[in-house]
Amino acid sequence: MTSSPDADVDQITLDQGRRMLAGTLCERMGMNLESLSGSGGVMTMPVEGNTQPAGLLHGGATIALAESIASFAAVVRAREVHGEGAAAVGTHVSATHHRSGRSGRVTAQCTARHLGRQVASYLVEVRDAEGTLLSTVLVDTMLLPPR
Repeated sequence: MTSSPDADVDQITLDQGRRMLAGTLCERMGMNLESLSGSGGVMTMPVEGNTQPAGLLHGGATIALAESIASFAAVVRAREVHGEGAAAVGTHVSATHHRSGRSGRVTAQCTARHLGRQVASYLVEVRDAEGTLLSTVLVDTMLLPPR
């Protein structure tokens, strides 16, 4: 089976992203980068170890997961428009928690809502293993050219 050049670029980006997790909050929380592009991606995280005292998935952990996948996508987008060495920073996060995660892994599916040259905005839906929507998170980012 041969792969397209675009698939090779996506895989390099995914591998680079996975290496970037080392030593970060993402690694400590058990996050795993599943897919990544400038227009979005998928990241998972275990509920276990990321709970609040009542044993439910912590809302802050959910937001950290959502902001992480959106930030990764924004860095890819920044490099698409500004070249290698470009970066991205989060400027706004807004979350609505619909239900509580209780066990297993949760999945954050990130989809671009606006892809500009200076700003990228993403919608992240966090779901449990059964596909139940737990949280909806909007993330705005600023795309920064290389310094």
